[in-house]
Amino acid sequence: MAKSLTGQPVNKARQRAAAAAVNRKPTMSDVARLAGVGTMTVSRVLSGTVRVSAETTQRVQTAIQQLNYRPNVLARAFRGQRSHSIGLIIPYLYDPFFASCAHAVTAVAREHGYSVIITTSNEDPETEFAEVDEMLQRHVDGLLVIPSRVRNSRLTRALFGKTPVVAFDRPVSDPSIDTVLVQNAVGSRRVVEHLIEHGHRHITYLALSRSLFTINTRFLGYRRAMQDAGLESCAVFDCTSEEIVEQILKAKMALDTPPTAVVTSNTLVTRYVLGAISRLGLRIPTDLAFAGFDDFDLAEFTSPPLTVVRQPAQEMGRVAANLLFDRIARGETPHTGNRIVLPVEIVLRRSCGCKHRAAFVIH
Repeated sequence: MAKSLTGQPVNKARQRAAAAAVNRKPTMSDVARLAGVGTMTVSRVLSGTVRVSAETTQRVQTAIQQLNYRPNVLARAFRGQRSHSIGLIIPYLYDPFFASCAHAVTAVAREHGYSVIITTSNEDPETEFAEVDEMLQRHVDGLLVIPSRVRNSRLTRALFGKTPVVAFDRPVSDPSIDTVLVQNAVGSRRVVEHLIEHGHRHITYLALSRSLFTINTRFLGYRRAMQDAGLESCAVFDCTSEEIVEQILKAKMALDTPPTAVVTSNTLVTRYVLGAISRLGLRIPTDLAFAGFDDFDLAEFTSPPLTVVRQPAQEMGRVAANLLFDRIARGETPHTGNRIVLPVEIVLRRSCGCKHRAAFVIH
């Protein structure tokens, strides 16, 4: 006589039902029949929301494995159960900083037994809005967003409803949404002050769009350091390609009073500047001292090694993700969100004029 998963006899109807499921996509009912339980018990085992005995849980899990059953996540979400997925929207993936943040988020999600749906906004508020709407239609349990341009953002609590959301790296205008940031202005000001200590009086700030929160805030830190030292600011925005940066640097170096140092707003502009400096035949730091905002893997291997403001990309992703999972667990949609600001470090290498053989970190 046939035996059940527990070693007990089974009736032929259950045996035939289990056999039939092998030739098509198995259902929850197939799992229930094979395990000798009701579909509600299978649902409880899958959701983990109601305690089920260890013996029954084992029978259900064995049936799931035997049938190779895959739960319909979307159907479960429609029934009010959690989808065990979160959404992550970032501006783009080719910037190492955003990629590092995404990696940290997925690691935390894995610890919680969640999957992550990742998409990009390409810094466009309308694309961002559409991607959020798509995520919500997929019934994700929560959303993490690095917002696009804040001035035109359509990200509000009304859009997300009861779905928890956390913004990081950049804020949103709605104060009810949790935000995780870093010390953008402080880091920029401190690295400029360091260049001033080296004797530099003509320091140019090269940046992406000022409409981006991080870029503008770093510019304000640069400007504050220059003003405090009684120096004139010189900032150039929209440095969106290596060719544009090369033209800018070539024109600046041809002035009667050329810059003696440059500070960049982020990793992309740093890379553009490194390429332009190489093609223009400039020597760092003899002809032009150089410091960038944000560290990256090859910064210590440039010639000379690059001085940077190091922001905690991995930590920011982890903090934002853990905050989101805390909101999911509590079922909260707060009236006033948390605002967490993480510290940055100044990593002194030799591109600024320092003589350190190894990197020197200022906390």
